[in-house]
Amino acid sequence: MMRAIDVRELLSHPGASSDERIAEPVEGLRNELVEVPADAPVNAELRLERIPDGIVVTGTLRARTTVRCARCLKEFDEPVEVRVEELFTLAPDPDSDEYPLAPEGELDPEPMVRDAVGLALPFAPVCRPDCKGLCERCGGDRNLGECRCAEPVDPRWAPLEGLL
Repeated sequence: MMRAIDVRELLSHPGASSDERIAEPVEGLRNELVEVPADAPVNAELRLERIPDGIVVTGTLRARTTVRCARCLKEFDEPVEVRVEELFTLAPDPDSDEYPLAPEGELDPEPMVRDAVGLALPFAPVCRPDCKGLCERCGGDRNLGECRCAEPVDPRWAPLEGLL
C-alpha cells in the first residue's frame, strides 16, 4: 500500500504547490499477460497544486512490468510510463472522475496509480512485431523455425484420401 501524502499545508494556502516523489510497490497491479511485480516499485514524480476545487495532481508514473507475449508466451520485461492529471477533492461527485481527499488532509495516490498504470498495461503484448507465435498443432515456437508436424486433413475431404 502506498503512503498517503499530507496535504494540510496545501489546503490552507490556495495557489500553493509542492512536488512529491514516490517509489513504492503496488500489489496486484496486473492483467492476463502483464504484471507489475510486487517487489518492483512504481515511481511517481508528482506536482500537487491547490486550486479552488481541491488539489490537481500532475506528473509521470513509471514502472517495470513482466510481460508474456500474446503470440509465443515468451516472458520479457518492459517499462511502462504514463502521464497523469487528476483532481482530488474533499467532496467528489460520484458521477465524475475525481478522487477523494481524506478529511484529515491526506491524499492517497494509490487509486490514481492503479487506474492510470492499469489502463496503460498492454492488452495483447508481443515480444516483437514479427513474432510468429506457437504452432497451433504441436505448440512449437515458430520463431525458432518452421514446424515439421503433419498438416491436418480437413475432415470433409478425409473420405477422398483413399482414392489416391
